[in-house]
Amino acid sequence: MANNIENALYVVATPIGNLDDITLRAIDVLKNADVIAAEDTRNTSVLLEKYSISTKLISYHKYSENSRLELFLGYLKEGKSIALVSDAGTPLISDPGAVLVEAVKKEGYKVIPIVGACAILALLSSIPRNDESFKFIGFLPRVKNQIKEIILKNKNENLVFYESPNRLIETLEIIKEEYPNKKIAIGRELTKKFEEIKVLNITDIIEYYKNNPLKGEIACMLYADIESDEMDLSIEIKKLKTLKYSNKDISKILSLLFDVNRNEIYDLCLKIE
Repeated sequence: MANNIENALYVVATPIGNLDDITLRAIDVLKNADVIAAEDTRNTSVLLEKYSISTKLISYHKYSENSRLELFLGYLKEGKSIALVSDAGTPLISDPGAVLVEAVKKEGYKVIPIVGACAILALLSSIPRNDESFKFIGFLPRVKNQIKEIILKNKNENLVFYESPNRLIETLEIIKEEYPNKKIAIGRELTKKFEEIKVLNITDIIEYYKNNPLKGEIACMLYADIESDEMDLSIEIKKLKTLKYSNKDISKILSLLFDVNRNEIYDLCLKIE
């Protein structure tokens, strides 16, 4: 084991497309770890070849998460180090690794994050947003009613998710049935030559992608339904006004209940007789 590498599991973020998007620290860990646990050794080999890294690769994917545990824990018990990587981006973010991390922590070994690329953060950093809050849910389910349930339940959230190119239009059509004017941001081929980031209402973006080819993993953000949020608040304000609460008291109460800025609620109170 190299002197600058600890007896630990390193969770290493790798590029999501452009192979230059890797940190110096990630390269150092991948070069000096005793073994690399890779989601797909063929994909990881391309990255390792570019940076002249010859560390031993062992496949570790969602179908081998449990069967590989004893092998990797054995490495740690021998005082060795493991670098965990996914095909692209940050492990455990809609990628395998949670089972291994839990087992390693349970055995008392360190888990060290090596930060880097993540498709969701790449999208969020390149689109306009009204506030910092968002809810990430990974991949949407495939069942229509389940998709609708999630969208309706989170209508007032900036809802962030991944989708595959062959299912994107179908998913968007399902969302459109409930929200034909919903605003959405979509990033595809992020960091690659043909990178594209679109922010449109859902009807327009469906028409766009019906006429333009789709490939590669896709990151999406469905914008919070601000109008619905204000409508819900308006209903609550009217209820409290009939009970003779002051605008100041209403602002305090609803701020706590809805996690909305008190001044925004107060301004809304002034508009409602």
